[in-house]
Amino acid sequence: MTAVDERRMTELFENLEVPEGIKIELLRGEIVMMAGPDLVHNLIIEEVLDQIPRRKWHRIQTQDIDILSESSEPQPDLVVLERDAAPEAGRLMPSAAVTMLVEVVSRTSVQRDYLLKRSIYAAGRVPVYLIIDPVMGQCVLLTEPAGSGDDADYAVQRITKFGDPVPLPLLDVELATGEFGILKDVRPHRLP
Repeated sequence: MTAVDERRMTELFENLEVPEGIKIELLRGEIVMMAGPDLVHNLIIEEVLDQIPRRKWHRIQTQDIDILSESSEPQPDLVVLERDAAPEAGRLMPSAAVTMLVEVVSRTSVQRDYLLKRSIYAAGRVPVYLIIDPVMGQCVLLTEPAGSGDDADYAVQRITKFGDPVPLPLLDVELATGEFGILKDVRPHRLP
């Protein structure tokens, strides 16, 4: 896609009227629309929110992220940043202000969460990307972003099964996962 095409997609994305209950994201120049999340998803996000201290951290849902090096404006399931790092206003949160992004895998988001967003968030130098996967019953913690564009990735990956704690040293939190639900009747995948 050329730079002109990417600008047009960004303009279209910014002016798009979206029906209620539909989530949209701009991911490397493509507009992605999806249905609202499952209850299992929402309960997992609630569990994570309850474990991250509010006094030190903003824990924001439905926040678009500005990744300067990408033609992307993803909307992670959860954005975590230090209280003094947030801008005063605006629709887009600069990726440089973010400490951790969380995505909860759904029936249709496996490829996006494990591959595409992994690369996009690494390109944006987001220090911690946590994938919570209720299909496989695991968390994938990614740290140490490196590279740029399609070649960006995280150098360190740690997989933890639901029930075991996930250490989040940058947040000074050990995330309990024992209450995370599992999506039933969903075919397991082979990622990561």
